[in-house]
Amino acid sequence: MARPTSPVDAPYDAVLVVSFGGPEGPEDVIPFLENVLRGKNVPRERLLEVAQHYQQFGGVSPINAQNRQLVAAVSAQLLAAGRQLPVYLGNRNWQPLLPDTIRQMADDGGRRALAFVTSAYSSYSGCRQYLEDVERARQIVGAAAPQVEKLRAFFNHPGFIEPQAEALTAALEKLPVDRRAGARVIFTAHSIPVAMARNCDYEAQLLEACRLVAGAAMHPKWRLVYQSRSGPPSQPWLEPDVCDYLREVAGSNDAQDVVVVPIGFLTDHVEVLHDLDTEARAVCEEFGLNMIRVSAVGAHPRFVRMVVELIEERIADAPRLALGTMGPRADVCPPDCCPSGRPSRA
Repeated sequence: MARPTSPVDAPYDAVLVVSFGGPEGPEDVIPFLENVLRGKNVPRERLLEVAQHYQQFGGVSPINAQNRQLVAAVSAQLLAAGRQLPVYLGNRNWQPLLPDTIRQMADDGGRRALAFVTSAYSSYSGCRQYLEDVERARQIVGAAAPQVEKLRAFFNHPGFIEPQAEALTAALEKLPVDRRAGARVIFTAHSIPVAMARNCDYEAQLLEACRLVAGAAMHPKWRLVYQSRSGPPSQPWLEPDVCDYLREVAGSNDAQDVVVVPIGFLTDHVEVLHDLDTEARAVCEEFGLNMIRVSAVGAHPRFVRMVVELIEERIADAPRLALGTMGPRADVCPPDCCPSGRPSRA
């Protein structure tokens, strides 16, 4: 008699897209932010201030709609490749929440899934915390919950680099020919606490992605900066802030144009819309800088194909593609990978 197949031995039977989530109406904003900030010592006034960023856009973050578009595109690409793998969406902070999605996967007979996390880089908040959230959701669902294995970080995968280089080239081509060489390319990513950054490869991976995109676009004048920092002023976070750097560029009097590339983000969600299209653009207008903002990769066909290629690595031993010198990230993170940097509780 054949040995029963355990969940670990079973073939993969689903794909789970794991993301941050966002409100989809004004009444969702406060509950969503309460989910985001649960367990964090954030004053209520700060929560209400951030809520106004969302209300600026009718209380709707584009992130869920853009992720649904990604799920549909990946599903279609898998079917075209002959892979019968249903693709689910589960969020950390808003519906569809991870426990609900994992319960649905279990009800559908799923036993072993691959997870695509909508973060290209390795850090506590961009990788380990998602793994913790998935495991917490599995514990809520119980014994029927499928095993979930995360696909590797893809900061240097050609499917991530090539669409951004294409978009950067197109943005530079919007400038008059005699001004293109002098334009400053500003790559932005979410800031994280310095204590967290010391424990992971977040900065190094970001710098490598920037170098690869700028190199492919053949534009040497670039800088990595940060946005969306939070936390008390006494706590050091990665710098410089994008608005501070724009003021520095304006003060140097050697640039008329800036091209802003949100390389740290996959979708044009509210943080991108507020921090870049509202605040950073206001600084540029104040100082007379011409700003072009490049869109995030979203559901670009090459990026969608990349997701399928990452899946094929795991189910068919396909080539592990990576550009530059850092090579492909390991499939399985070590147990001590990317700690939060927060003091441990006794």
